[in-house]
Amino acid sequence: MRRLISIALLLLVRPAFASTWEIDPAHTSVQFSVRHLMISNVRGELRKVAGTVRADDQDPTRSAIEATIDAASVDTREPKRDEHLRSADFLDVEHYPTITFRSKKIEKTGDRRYKVVGDLTLHGVTHEVTLAVEGPTPPMTDPRGSVRAGAQATTRIDRRDFGITWSKSLDGGGVVVGNELDVTIDVEAIKK
Repeated sequence: MRRLISIALLLLVRPAFASTWEIDPAHTSVQFSVRHLMISNVRGELRKVAGTVRADDQDPTRSAIEATIDAASVDTREPKRDEHLRSADFLDVEHYPTITFRSKKIEKTGDRRYKVVGDLTLHGVTHEVTLAVEGPTPPMTDPRGSVRAGAQATTRIDRRDFGITWSKSLDGGGVVVGNELDVTIDVEAIKK
């Protein structure tokens, strides 16, 4: 009887099986869009991304996500603008070379839809953000035998929350650079 109770307790308190997934930087993108001169959107990408997802295979809301982005990898297809974005006016990559995200809470909002709350550290400032996540896709095996899955996350951040305040006022009203950035993250990860 004691043995049966011990086995039952072990099964109840045993941690859920977890799998580890590594972000595939070649198939992952972090894109942003911001208003320019109050008339159009400028789009860009942060090209160097790394990270892991420690997935709870039984309860995805108990998973954990960590990602690191090389701030100097910003690319808007305009070298002079990219140089300005790397400067102390914006990302200040000399002092803050990385952007990090660490999840704190994951909540299911629908079929393959989640709200992921976590700490985003940008420009040396940490601020809580919420990502709307669609996915993950069902895992599939690629031609080389690796198991892969993907997801897409979106959020809107205000750059002023992270101490990035540079802009210039326009004579007719408005500013050169908007304060809000729309961010879209397309992630492909490989099971380890």
